[in-house]
Amino acid sequence: MKDTIFKMSSSYLKALAHPTRLKILDILKDKELCVCVILEELQLEQSNVSQHLKVLREQGIVKSRRDGSKIMYKVKDKNVFIIFDNVKESLLNQLEETSAELKKGGV
Repeated sequence: MKDTIFKMSSSYLKALAHPTRLKILDILKDKELCVCVILEELQLEQSNVSQHLKVLREQGIVKSRRDGSKIMYKVKDKNVFIIFDNVKESLLNQLEETSAELKKGGV
């Protein structure tokens, strides 16, 4: 059971380990959008964005639905933003520590 959780966790984190996927999640934060809007925001090829959305969908991070001829996406797992916030906080702390050490001449 423990190995299964580790493997699932690894797959979930791999899905988040790409800047484009992080941008997609940021775009979708607190709203549902048509894939056409996501394409416009990212200014990338449709096939590229579709692949990233597929990865996020397969991990249960986003979900999609058809609305007429449009495909709408929204974040399914809001816990992903807790992960983002923790990573951002950790990185900001590292930057502050590095900056403080540089000012002291310690690095």
